[in-house]
Amino acid sequence: MYKINGTLRAQDLGAPLYNLSAVVKETGLKPPTIRAWERRYGMPSPQRTAGGHRQYSQRDIEMLNWLIARQEEGMSISHAVKLWRTLNNQRDDSLHESGPGLTIEVDQVSFPQTSTEITNLREEWIDACLSFDRLSAEQVLLRAFALFPPEVVCVQLLQAGLSKIGDLWYQGQVTIQQEHFASAMSVQRLEMLIAATPPPTRSERIIVASAEDDFHVFSPLLFTFLLRRRGWGVIYLGANMPADALEETISQVKPHMLIVSAQTLSTATSLLNITAALTSHETIIGYGGIIFNMMPQLQERIPAYYLGPTIDGAVPIVEQLIRQRSPNPSIAPDQPFSQALRQFRQQRSLIEADIWRHYIANEKSTAQLDGINHELAGIIMAALIFGDSNILGRDMEWIQYLSKNYQIPETEAKEYIESYQRAAEVHLNGPGRMIADSLEKITIN
Repeated sequence: MYKINGTLRAQDLGAPLYNLSAVVKETGLKPPTIRAWERRYGMPSPQRTAGGHRQYSQRDIEMLNWLIARQEEGMSISHAVKLWRTLNNQRDDSLHESGPGLTIEVDQVSFPQTSTEITNLREEWIDACLSFDRLSAEQVLLRAFALFPPEVVCVQLLQAGLSKIGDLWYQGQVTIQQEHFASAMSVQRLEMLIAATPPPTRSERIIVASAEDDFHVFSPLLFTFLLRRRGWGVIYLGANMPADALEETISQVKPHMLIVSAQTLSTATSLLNITAALTSHETIIGYGGIIFNMMPQLQERIPAYYLGPTIDGAVPIVEQLIRQRSPNPSIAPDQPFSQALRQFRQQRSLIEADIWRHYIANEKSTAQLDGINHELAGIIMAALIFGDSNILGRDMEWIQYLSKNYQIPETEAKEYIESYQRAAEVHLNGPGRMIADSLEKITIN
């Protein structure tokens, strides 16, 4: 069935694996309704056993859940069926099999790709956000929700739009104010959509949260919405959840699954701590975040299930993990740089004190120094905890990142790294020397 690496064979998707009782449990539909839709619309189209009993595929279940979601929005079943067929006909990579061995991304299972119309609406929405034109942005969203299912709008307009705005910010073409304006609008819209979702139709409960020190809320909110739209009972805990708080909640709630997101390297370390602390619990643990797409080698160290590179693609993986009640992966602890990590933690305050003295002596602005020191220290510790000294030199092109995020000229960003590297050379020796060497590579590159 589902592969944890994010792909699914089309012949598995269409394999007749479920009886009518299983379909009723997964969709909440009554048997007479399922049979009526089959007679009137040819959907679903189960195969028959030798004894004449219906057998349904995963594709049938996904399609039925999609039709139910459209009905909950007020669409008639006949129009929902027509829309499903239209959306699938517009896709070259539709759910229909085109030959043995065909592979498709799991995010195509439940969220069919649409025409270029959603792309045009996304561009309109981006333009309105960059102009701080809330009214126009809201009007674009109203048109989009009138034309497309909310899942499609949230994934292909809001999420994709925010991603593009983020890229433009990183390239220096938009301001942080514009990016925050668009993010705030998107979060508010998601919160409204979540509040309007119907009660869950499935008995299992899922907890969704961001790792400690991770304050990104759009992705876990979007995931919460997509899961609730599929009938799951989701408890959304929000950002910055430490391991002990999550463990307390799990002990109280006893959810079937915990899903934690981390978007940066330092918060990926927090996620690692969370998964390691919860290994004794029976709760299935899944995780995701852009940092695991950028640095896939980190996945090898997390004792939990990576849910794939896309949020919508993660939904069927979650469903499969819960259905199979899969035990969490067992990963042996390995900290090859534990001595260097211990030494850095002991000497960190002395290194940062040297940076402060250098800045004050040279009459440089210290307004953002605390934030920059905190970020770099987090990345250094993450590189050592994950056991990959090369991470430090690769992480987001650190000098360019400082320049964009803190509006520091690249020459000053390079000078900061050089001063940090000199301080590290003074206060770190033996195993800790590798930190100074890694910092030197950044300034050379």
